[in-house]
Amino acid sequence: MDRAEALALMHEYTASEALRKHMYGVEIAMRAMAERLGGDPELWGLVGLVHDFDYERYPNPERAPDREHPTEGVRILAARGLPDEACQAILGHAAYTGVPRTTPLARALFGVDELSGFLVACALVRPSRSLADLEVPSVRKKLKDKAFARGVSREDVITGAAELDIPLDELIAFVLGALRPHERLLGLGAV
Repeated sequence: MDRAEALALMHEYTASEALRKHMYGVEIAMRAMAERLGGDPELWGLVGLVHDFDYERYPNPERAPDREHPTEGVRILAARGLPDEACQAILGHAAYTGVPRTTPLARALFGVDELSGFLVACALVRPSRSLADLEVPSVRKKLKDKAFARGVSREDVITGAAELDIPLDELIAFVLGALRPHERLLGLGAV
C-alpha cells in the first residue's frame, strides 16, 4: 500500500472533513516521529493517515476489542498489504483492544494521536485560530480543563508521552513544531 492508495481509501470511507484533517495531522506528526526515532517516515506517515479511516463506517461506541473500529479497518488494511507491524500499531492505538504497544511505531501512534487532535482544538479557540502562537503552557492549562475538548483522553495523552519516554512538555512542543508548517491543511490559521 502506498500513500495514494491509502489516501483514496481514507477518502472513500471518511466523509467528515474534521476526521480527515485529524488523520492528516496524525500523518504529519508520525512522519516527524519517524525521523526522531529512526523509523520509516513513509510507513509511519501512512499508519497515521489511515489509523481512523474506518471510524465512521464501523463506529465502536461499546469499545468492543474484537469488532468495529479499529478491528474492521485493520482487516481491510491487512488484505491490502499493510505490514503486520503497522496493523498492530493501529490496533494498539485503541487501548480497549488490549493489543500491547511493543514497537516504536505503535508507541508513536498512541503518543501523537490524541495529542494532535488536542493541539488543533487548542488552536481553534484562539483568536488567531493558529498553531503559530500556541505555546506549551497554554496547552498544559487546557489539559487541566476537563470541560475543554471532552473527547480527548488526558490519560492517553499522558500515557503516550510516558510510553515514548519523552517528557510531556517536550512531546507537546515537538508535535506543535511538526504541525505548525501544515496548519492550512488542518483548517487552521488566517482564513
